[in-house]
Amino acid sequence: MGRLFGTNGVRGVVNKDLTVGLVTRLAAAVGHSLGKEVAVGRDGRTSSPMFRDAVVSGLLSVGCNVHDAGMLPTPALQFAVREFGLDGGLMVTASHNPPEFNGVKVVASDGVEVSRRREDEMEDIFFGGGPELCPWDGVGSVSSLDALEPYRRAVLSHVDVEAVRGAGLRVALDPGNGVAGLVAPSVAVGLGCEVQTVNVDVDGRFPGRDSEPRPDNLDGLRALVEASGADVGVAFDGDGDRSIFVDELGEVHWGDRSFALVARDYLSRNPGVDVATPVSSSRVIEDVVTEGGGSVVWTRVGSVDVSRTMVESGIGLGGEENGGIMYGPLLQVRDGTMAMALVLEIMARSGRPLSELLGDLPQYSQGKDRVACPNELKGRVLEGLRGSVEAPRVETVDGLKLGYPDGSWILVRPSGTEPIFRLYAEAESGERVDELIGAHKALIESVVESLG
Repeated sequence: MGRLFGTNGVRGVVNKDLTVGLVTRLAAAVGHSLGKEVAVGRDGRTSSPMFRDAVVSGLLSVGCNVHDAGMLPTPALQFAVREFGLDGGLMVTASHNPPEFNGVKVVASDGVEVSRRREDEMEDIFFGGGPELCPWDGVGSVSSLDALEPYRRAVLSHVDVEAVRGAGLRVALDPGNGVAGLVAPSVAVGLGCEVQTVNVDVDGRFPGRDSEPRPDNLDGLRALVEASGADVGVAFDGDGDRSIFVDELGEVHWGDRSFALVARDYLSRNPGVDVATPVSSSRVIEDVVTEGGGSVVWTRVGSVDVSRTMVESGIGLGGEENGGIMYGPLLQVRDGTMAMALVLEIMARSGRPLSELLGDLPQYSQGKDRVACPNELKGRVLEGLRGSVEAPRVETVDGLKLGYPDGSWILVRPSGTEPIFRLYAEAESGERVDELIGAHKALIESVVESLG
């Protein structure tokens, strides 16, 4: 990762890692790079109004005209940047992080997060003393930008609204006190669904649950699904770019399952196309893409890498195991509300419950672990591992991914934000997963010790 930018934007603890001064200088550097017409949006965190003002000040200081979209989900701001022909955008958000965090995501003129190369260029400007400030009569202006309603209409335009309305689906939604609550319920209503909500009020303290939806914090949504007799429950992260699903039986499904369901449907209508996903994604993605005559394009871990690969290669669908689905016909970015609409359409057209649709997908056991490793040793440790392991299938797109004849695989990659190596493994049995993680964890520890 870069000196400022992490896997997805710039983030830190408020008034410790991330200060008003830093954000103002960052916005000036970003604005200088993006161009004159720049959109600004924010999530519902308690510190977001403060950082929104810092972003606006930084942009104005280099002559940018600010189009203030107010509080909205990240994908809505990204859509607005492209839809209204702006030069870029800055979204004040820390996505799924706890409430003491905040951050800034930078959007290019095509609505997609800026590339890693452009992140480096912006960092060079920032650390090089910043751009030259404009004279008094060159300071930019601020105007309002209504982005929510155009975004809502755009999402609805990409699904068969009449088919979903005809199904009369009951939907339970949990925005987690995040900004998805500003649009996801109205989209579901627009699809003719009966909608029940929990944690729908925007509150930057996230009192209802953690801002990252996980099986261990969705008891409220499960209870709502059961009490309301809902056909599906949908939970969103803090800035609304990710969603995970609860079936009518109350079971929470990780994002690789919903992504696989959307991919299977997409390939049925677009046979033989490519689908982009990180090397950490489940084999179930490869299974359904191959079944549809398509190919998987593996990327580095991180939504920016998936989205930019889609743009550069003309790929229409991408996704991650964390619930981030990128639907290219709308925009090649993670979008929790668009994912919700796609799943509702699949349910409506099939006439089958979500548990059955997901139950048709291949099932695999998965496991994750980590190993401590000093940052300065990561490169040498990775080289040591490459020389110490053998497998029929080796991927080096991001770290080291080893595939075996029984279909099992393990990914070992250095973290971009912590002094650790992350391990991801998948197999048809939990025992095989444990075996893979145990063996490679011990190997990493041995290499670290030998270099330490």
